[in-house]
Amino acid sequence: MTEIALFPLSSVLLPSGRFPMQIFEQRYVDLVARCMRENEGFGVAWLRQGSEISGGSLDTPNVGDYGTYAQIVDWDQLANGLLGITIEGQHRFDIESTWREPDGLIKAKVVFHDAPVVAPLPEDQIGLAEVLTGLLRHPQIKRLSLQTDVSDAWRVCLQLAQLLPLEEAIKYELLGIDSIDQLLDKMDTLLKEISGDGS
Repeated sequence: MTEIALFPLSSVLLPSGRFPMQIFEQRYVDLVARCMRENEGFGVAWLRQGSEISGGSLDTPNVGDYGTYAQIVDWDQLANGLLGITIEGQHRFDIESTWREPDGLIKAKVVFHDAPVVAPLPEDQIGLAEVLTGLLRHPQIKRLSLQTDVSDAWRVCLQLAQLLPLEEAIKYELLGIDSIDQLLDKMDTLLKEISGDGS
């Protein structure tokens, strides 16, 4: 079991997925500074409800049972004066317990999952890779500098799930899937629903 800092978010971070964040609370500015200085990451856990910005409440937020370890891959000072970072999901962890430190930072004891073994993308699911490749050409997504491998089914499914306009509860469900066959089936169904072919 490992102790890590936890960043509760209303968005789900998936392994090999990336997204930008604005950091404005002092506890998280300090956390980001420490992570960059010591080349460490932090845990991202999905907020099931409510807001992490709790006005000094001593309660711990209502987060999911599992989350994703994140590394900071880019940072910048934004035009509004806030710190902007881009994070990338590494691997999943299960949350055993959470608590709030005196400075308000949430900490957790977690158990890490091994990274999934690379799984070849089946020929009948090549459409998933084509959709991902198309999304990666979008100017906003290009700025994320995503590293992909369209021959790896895990990476294709998880990066696609991160980029598609899916409900966060669905992304959280996808994060919890351990079988690549199940994940491929789920992504295929979701893509058909989005494109209007799921009737």
